[in-house]
Amino acid sequence: MVPKIQPCLWFDKNGEEAARFYADTFPDTRIDKIMRAPGDYPSGKQGDALVVEMTILGMPFILLNGGPQFKFDEAVSFQVATDDQAETDRYWNAITQNGGQESDCGWCKDRFGLSWQITPRRLTDLMAQGGDVAKRAFDAMMTMRKIDIAALDRAVEGAKA
Repeated sequence: MVPKIQPCLWFDKNGEEAARFYADTFPDTRIDKIMRAPGDYPSGKQGDALVVEMTILGMPFILLNGGPQFKFDEAVSFQVATDDQAETDRYWNAITQNGGQESDCGWCKDRFGLSWQITPRRLTDLMAQGGDVAKRAFDAMMTMRKIDIAALDRAVEGAKA
């Protein structure tokens, strides 16, 4: 059954490559269907992947090989909630060490230009507490690229005393 709504991501002829990368990187991720061009078209040939339907972390996505007209930017990102530092490190490293790039406060881009926020649940929990705890966690996060959970906990220790 086709979902009522799902993100459609525009790629420059490398959607199938991106789909394989996401399937290799994230659990509960799979390529569901690849639709190929039935004939030649202005920016491609018969047999080229046009659309990849896939599930990323349990959520349906469409990856469209639309061509070079549009690029990803930070206006759209995908936040991945991680349970611990090992999971945070695994996703961060997979994204940034394969042609991606680091940014600040847990943000990074994959080699396709798509922005990700690799966000430990611990950070979200600390921010939700409000007050001095949230301020200390926020101030610590603002100095980080990849989020360091132990450093967050050290930063908020004084707020609980």
